[in-house]
Amino acid sequence: MAEERGGGVSTAVKEEVRAGTIPLVVKELVAGGVAGGVAKSAVAPLERVKILFQTRRAEFQSIGLLGSFRKIVQTEGLLGFYRGNGASVARIVPYAALHYMAYEQYRRWIVLGFPNIGKGPVLDLVSGSIAGGTAVIFTYPLDLVRTKLAYQVYACHILIYELLSFYFILPEQVYRGIVDCILKIYKQNGLRGLYRGVGPSLYGIFPYSGLKFYFYEEMKSRVPEDHKKGISVKLACGSVAGLLGQTLTYPLDVVRRQMQVEALSTANNETGRGTFESLVMIIQTQGWRQLFSGLSINYLKVVPSVAIGFTAYDVMKSWLKVPSRDEVAAISVVTENSNHAEA
Repeated sequence: MAEERGGGVSTAVKEEVRAGTIPLVVKELVAGGVAGGVAKSAVAPLERVKILFQTRRAEFQSIGLLGSFRKIVQTEGLLGFYRGNGASVARIVPYAALHYMAYEQYRRWIVLGFPNIGKGPVLDLVSGSIAGGTAVIFTYPLDLVRTKLAYQVYACHILIYELLSFYFILPEQVYRGIVDCILKIYKQNGLRGLYRGVGPSLYGIFPYSGLKFYFYEEMKSRVPEDHKKGISVKLACGSVAGLLGQTLTYPLDVVRRQMQVEALSTANNETGRGTFESLVMIIQTQGWRQLFSGLSINYLKVVPSVAIGFTAYDVMKSWLKVPSRDEVAAISVVTENSNHAEA
C-alpha cells in the first residue's frame, strides 16, 4: 500500500526531498517568515492605531480613526505610523516562520501517526491550533516589546532625536528600542515580566490559529480545482478566514494588550491580575464594549493581513519548489517503511 501511495510521486520530487540541497523544513521556515514580514508591514499604520484604542490611550479615545491618523502625523510625523513596527517585524518573521512550519510538521505527524483520521479541515484546525501555541511560546517577549513601543506617544522632534542618537535621554522614562525595552523589563520583573499577558495570548491563539487554517482550507476545498491556484482566490479565502477567526477571539486580544501595558498606564494602579480577573475588571470598569474596542480597525487590518500572509506563503512555497502536502506525506510513508524493512 505504501509503495502504491508513493508510486505516483515524481522521481524529481523524491530526490529533492530526500537529498535536497535545502531541507523541506528550512524552505517552509523561509516561506512563512517572508509571508509574515510582508503582511505585517503592509498593515502597520492600522496596527498602531488599533493598539492605542485597545489600551485606552486617553487622547485617542474620542477622535475616531481619521482623527487618530491626523494626531499621529501632527505629533510624530509619518514615522509615527511605524512606531514599534521594527519590533513587530522582528517578532512576526520568526513567529510566522515557526507558525507555518509547525503547522505543516504537526499536520504530517498527525497523518503519519493516525492514518485513518482523514485529511479534512478538522486536521487543519488541530494542526493550526497547536502550531499557534508553539509559535507564541517562542516569540511572545517580542510581542510584548512591540506593544510597549507602540503604546508610547511623544513629539516628533523627540522621535527624531531617538532615531539619531542611542544615548539621548528623554525627560520621561520611555523605551528607546527593542533591546533597551527587553533589558529594562527583565531588570524590573525578570523572565516573568517578559511573559506578562502570555495567558490570554495562548487562550486566544489556540482557537484563532486553528480556526484561521480551518476556514482557509475549508473554503479552498470548495473551490474548483482549476481555480485553486489563482491569487485572487487565495486572497478571498484568506480574508474571510482571518475575519471569522479574529471576530471569535478578539476580546482575549484586548485583555492581553491591557495586561501588557499595565505598568505603563497611570489608570491602572494594580498589577498582577490574571486573565480572568483582567477580563472581569474591563467589563466592570470600562464596559463590555471595550472588549471589542478597535475591532472595526482590526477588520480593516485582518482582511489584507491574513489574505496577504496566506497568499505570500503559497507563492513562496511555489517559488521555493516545495512539493505538495500529499507528495511529502507519501514520500514520508515510503521512507519510513523502507527504514523499517532495512532494520
